[in-house]
Amino acid sequence: MSPFRSTRRSARLAAIGILAVGALILTACGGSSEPQTTSTGKADPKAGLTVGLVLEPTNLDIRHTSGAALEQILVDNIYEGLVTRTQDNKIEDRLAKSHEISPDGLTYTFTLNEGIAFHDGTALTSADVVSSYETVKSDATVQGNAEFAGVTAITAPDPTTVQITLAKPDQNFLFNLTGPAGLVFKTGDTTDLKTAENGTGPFTLQRWAKGSSITFSRNDDYWGKKAGLAEVTFQYIPDFTAGVNAALDGSLDVLTAVDPNLVSQLKDSGDFTITTGRTTDKATLAFNNAKAPLNDKRVREALRLAVDHDALVEAVGAGQPLYGPIPELDPGYEDLSKLVPYDPDKAKALLKEAGVEKLDLSLTIPSFYGTTVAQVLVSDYAKIGVSLEVDRVEFATWLEDVYKNHDYELSFVLHVEPRDFSNWANPEYYFGYDNKQVQDLYAQSQAELDPAKSADLLAQAARIVSEDDAADWLYNGATLTALTAGVKGFPKDSINSRIDLAGVTKTAG
Repeated sequence: MSPFRSTRRSARLAAIGILAVGALILTACGGSSEPQTTSTGKADPKAGLTVGLVLEPTNLDIRHTSGAALEQILVDNIYEGLVTRTQDNKIEDRLAKSHEISPDGLTYTFTLNEGIAFHDGTALTSADVVSSYETVKSDATVQGNAEFAGVTAITAPDPTTVQITLAKPDQNFLFNLTGPAGLVFKTGDTTDLKTAENGTGPFTLQRWAKGSSITFSRNDDYWGKKAGLAEVTFQYIPDFTAGVNAALDGSLDVLTAVDPNLVSQLKDSGDFTITTGRTTDKATLAFNNAKAPLNDKRVREALRLAVDHDALVEAVGAGQPLYGPIPELDPGYEDLSKLVPYDPDKAKALLKEAGVEKLDLSLTIPSFYGTTVAQVLVSDYAKIGVSLEVDRVEFATWLEDVYKNHDYELSFVLHVEPRDFSNWANPEYYFGYDNKQVQDLYAQSQAELDPAKSADLLAQAARIVSEDDAADWLYNGATLTALTAGVKGFPKDSINSRIDLAGVTKTAG
């Protein structure tokens, strides 16, 4: 969930940062294994690739529908923005061949690449960028509307130049343009974006078999370097075992979000390479800071001290421990493990001090998660006298009860979006956390022109949030991907939010 500045923004982020969790429930760090057999042929430009994914979009309108399932396949493949981001979240130019930021941080000037065309053959000009971004700014139903709140002017001095002016510096503005807010659409286009598309990317939509698969075809008229694959099919398999079985029977070339408990089957077959990818996934045990007894810092600290984070990570096979709200791939990361060492004795003492030695709490968790995290929490909390009732609910119920109405005590979800620290600076967010110092530091970080100084301010704010025990960050997720021999260039990191397929190839045979 990336930064926002309004309730409308938070509604969007609930879907973006949390809808994708189904695809990443039990992803893991497991090293890399090479297949016993490899293909020595050259890349086949006529090759097709079948990729197994978990979460299917409800529709394809990325302008008006939030969800990581949309961003994962559509951004960079079908639609493009002036800038994009790499697997390690670095910003790079895309439709723009260059950009400049004025010394005061208020004016962004982009120069477009030449020869860009939409899939219907219409040439893209700076006017399309202006109309796209004016729509984002003026239409509250469009994704990224809140991210453009500080934009005062969007102009096109000539057909290849776009200028955007801000009211005040915004350290995250350029990064925000790498998401749905920054995508460029044809002016006045009447395409039904729920079922069709008209982007500028290296692939076009061939077909969507709802409930089953989505297929892209290479755009042979692409303005940049042509894609290495003729066709890509995303096969949606929500069951982890079924996904592994599909890979083993040859139905898939790539399986994402491999369950670590099943990965040995793929390794033992000798037909797959297993890659481990970094993410910005934050496995967050949320505390309702506005509700007793969780409004007592002693109780929150006790709940954190009671969790054996290393053992939990080993149990789920997922990533690495995380003790604060900023993951390693984001600006402001700091190792905060020393703040909350595993100490159940101290946890019991804190509960006694708070007058709640015997405590009954409920954990609300979306039902598509596995049982491992909940089981570990129940066990760890029982050791300090806390009885934890696990309430597994449908995601729609979670959104209504927890996210919207803040009707919960503890909750567990995987927040996947990068640079989403602003949630902790928003007292209206479902965490119920309200700290003026954190809010001020976050505001300062966004107004700071120097990225290093901005990151330092974020780190200061994140440390305060962790010292306040505003939540428990159980782990920073990683993702396992299984590749058949002959598949080259498939992204490894951050594929929960972006799978750029332009550079992927597959050998014949």
